[in-house]
Amino acid sequence: EQGLQLLELGGSVEEDYIRIARCFEATRQRCCRLEQDGRRAREQLARVEAERAALEVKLKHARNQVEVEMKKRHRAEAELEKQERKLQLVFELLMREPWGNEMLTREQCSVLSALAGRHLGVALAPGRRPSAVDESCQSLLSHSDISYDRTEDDV
Repeated sequence: EQGLQLLELGGSVEEDYIRIARCFEATRQRCCRLEQDGRRAREQLARVEAERAALEVKLKHARNQVEVEMKKRHRAEAELEKQERKLQLVFELLMREPWGNEMLTREQCSVLSALAGRHLGVALAPGRRPSAVDESCQSLLSHSDISYDRTEDDV
């Protein structure tokens, strides 16, 4: 009777061990899959980090280029205003001085007056200047829309 109980107990224990072994195997396989998924995720993260770093470098270069171009534009605008002022002074001198009117023909005086009214008067009006670039339309790349917030650089 004790032997029969051992055989019955042994059969039940053997099945329990088999079930436990199958659970361990399923857990091991799941761990292997998770480890592979983790490896793929780390590789993808490394690729994305490298791409982000490259894009940050491009962004920094673009910001620097915009800054350089803005400085060039401001210098050019200052030079333009200076030249326009010189031209206005020469025009005023020619129109004011009696010898200037005598040296100029009537046609030259009318041309200068027309130019002064059309270009110089408009050009020297406060806040308005002629431009080769039509700035009346808003552009998607308008310099006034560009944000120079450097807080993202610290991230």
